[in-house]
This record gives sequence, structure tokens and C-alpha cells, in this order.
Amino acid sequence: MSEKIGIMGGTFDPIHYGHLLAAEECRRRLALDWVVFVPTGTPPHKKNRLVTPPEDRYAMTLLATAGVREFSVSRAEIDRNRPSHTVDTLREFLGEGQLFFITGLDALLGIDAWKDYLLLPNLCTLVTATRPGYSLAGLDAIPSAIRGSLEVVEIPQFAISSTEIRARAREGRGIRFLVPHLVENYIEYHGLYKNLEVPRT
Repeated sequence: MSEKIGIMGGTFDPIHYGHLLAAEECRRRLALDWVVFVPTGTPPHKKNRLVTPPEDRYAMTLLATAGVREFSVSRAEIDRNRPSHTVDTLREFLGEGQLFFITGLDALLGIDAWKDYLLLPNLCTLVTATRPGYSLAGLDAIPSAIRGSLEVVEIPQFAISSTEIRARAREGRGIRFLVPHLVENYIEYHGLYKNLEVPRT
């Protein structure tokens, strides 16, 4: 029997406890053998703002998942050296097991802007993790082919976002207990987010 592999894509700018909680809840609920975190390299949907260099985001993701046996981190999108698309990443993982692509409800509601998104049900089971402030009613607007391949996993209400963390780091308000300690140290040591003049979304 092939392994069940969760693929969790994201900018992870920075990765935080909300990402880790969503990954673990999906792993347990869907009986996944592994969850692979895939930091985006050049995110095509975020051209209107600066994004922290991919090597920093990759390093923070490694630090956040260190010591968790069921979690790993992939450089697939970082090493691609071109805009990162989910459909391309899933094709790279074909043959490794039964794939489950995990994404937040906020991202899924904009799936019609993704490259070749109607092909995704042929490559994986789509998994959406609920997020505070986003209603499941919005799923009615997405194509039926996507809804038919969708697993919804309710995540405990954990209102934390990378946007808020970046703002707190920029303003010197502290990010302890919002991100793993090693990630907090990395952000402080490298001075990430300190020189941002405007909030990033």
C-alpha cells in the first residue's frame, strides 16, 4: 500500500504555529504518513509586495519542523528558479505516494487564479484547512470538479497570521509564542522585517 503524503505549500514568511497546527491536524484526521512543507520560491501571486528571500524562508521552515518525525521540508520550488505553481510541484511528487495538497481556506477560495487548477484533482486530493474570518459558504463558488476532490479539515480557532508577525517584528513588539523559539531567534539574528516601511499582506 502506498504512503499517504501531505504536501503543504506556502510562502511561510514566516512559518508560525498556525501552519504547524494545521499540518498536524490534517495529518491526524486524514491518517497521513508524512507532511512535506514546500516553501514557494518565486510566488507568482505576490508580485505586489516584497517577499523574504527563499533561503531565509526555507531555513525558518527547517527550524520550525526540526525534531518532528512526520514533517519534512522540500526545496522543490526554491530550486526551480522560476515562478512556483502548485500543479508543477505536484507533478514532481507523482509516484512517491498518494498525494494530499494542504492549503488554507483563504487560498483555496482564489483557486481560479492558479495555473491549470482544473488538473489538480487528477494529481491529488485537495485539503483545505479552515481559517478564522473565512466562511465555508464560499466553497459554493468554486468549480464542482474541485469541490468533488476536496477534504475540509476544521482547525482549532488559532487567529495568527504571518502578516501580523511581520508587523510585530517591524515594530519591535515581540513575536514570542507566535513562532517556534528557533524561528524567533533566526528572525531576530538576521533582522528580518525590521526595515519594512509599509505593512505587507
